[in-house]
Amino acid sequence: MNVTIIRFPGTNCDLDTANAVKKVLGIIPKIISCKDDKIPKSDLIIIPGGFSYGDYLRSGAIAAREPIMDDLELRGNQGVYIIGICNGFQILTERKLLPGSLLKNSSLKFISKNVELKINRNDTFFTSKYQTDEVVNIPIAHHDGNFFADQDTLNSIEDNNQVALRYLNPINGSLNNIAGLYNKNLNILGLMPHPERAVDIKTGTNDGSRIFESALNFYST
Repeated sequence: MNVTIIRFPGTNCDLDTANAVKKVLGIIPKIISCKDDKIPKSDLIIIPGGFSYGDYLRSGAIAAREPIMDDLELRGNQGVYIIGICNGFQILTERKLLPGSLLKNSSLKFISKNVELKINRNDTFFTSKYQTDEVVNIPIAHHDGNFFADQDTLNSIEDNNQVALRYLNPINGSLNNIAGLYNKNLNILGLMPHPERAVDIKTGTNDGSRIFESALNFYST
């Protein structure tokens, strides 16, 4: 299984994500620059968290226009699996690879804490190691995690069962408590929680490790 992590100016979770991939999957991922034109052969591409370009303009807006994003969009359209974590989720929405957008938290404050999340479905590349409706504990750390979409888009998301996970309790103003979201083909996932920070019980929770385990399970069966 080949895993690639894309680094942008302001990314600060690339090494955490690489360490999580190595710990859970036993794989050393490639880390490439957003200035590259091509992504190496990959079974999974990860856009990690951070503050690309300092979150100027809008979170993820500048990063979404970097050279690597043309190839990322091509790979996504070809069915390659992609996950965007926190700022990565913002970048994917700015690139229109996922619907909706991420606004400032309703409290207008940065939120950093462990939160309870409900798994919406377990029949995807990213969630086969969970149970549907299972409640898990994974940390968040964001200022712009308030998911918003117009009513027609929100209805489409719900009708197509594109919600990956929801906050168990209202956290940041996100519509329908959406914390993670798939594209219609279920090969692209964006989520505000940080699974790479939840892969060792010594840190308080290892519930995030099963996102990576689910990916490996796909290639092992």
